[in-house]
Amino acid sequence: MNGTIEIKTKRLLLRRYGGGDAAVLYEKFGRDPKMFEYSGWNPYATKAMAEETVADFIRHYSEPRFYGWAVDDGSGLVGTVGAYDYDPEKSQIEVGMSIAWDAWGKGFATEALTAVLHHLTGHEQIRTVIAWCAADNIGSKRAMEKAGMQLKSTESGALAIGGNQFDKLVFAYTAPAEKEKEQR
Repeated sequence: MNGTIEIKTKRLLLRRYGGGDAAVLYEKFGRDPKMFEYSGWNPYATKAMAEETVADFIRHYSEPRFYGWAVDDGSGLVGTVGAYDYDPEKSQIEVGMSIAWDAWGKGFATEALTAVLHHLTGHEQIRTVIAWCAADNIGSKRAMEKAGMQLKSTESGALAIGGNQFDKLVFAYTAPAEKEKEQR
């Protein structure tokens, strides 16, 4: 296992975080309610939290099963992607991502997610990658579908975020070689 390695796509660089990323994460993700509207999770809510989150990522980069990428479009950080909760018995991992609102609609979520799915299932030999989103989060749903993930289940009212209830859509991506085995 290689953990977080640099991944280049047509327009993006998925890279390890650096100390200077904390300020951007706080400004673009921590202060904007749109960024955690459907997750309720905001590790960048204060400057100190953003700095500690980045420092924690950096501390874990030596671990072969730690996956945490900053998504950079050449002008700076525009998103985050992480994979976590690896289950070796199922050969399964969960992935989550976020793209700053000022970069929405450019296809960055799909491009970054596709690269990470291929990395995890190809290079890291993980059979299945799962992800979820609130049913109302149309952008995340579309990015997962365009990246090749398939809807596996809908959990009615499973997400309680900020006083709102949302259905939880669970998606999965299976390594192409595994799909072929399943079809035989």
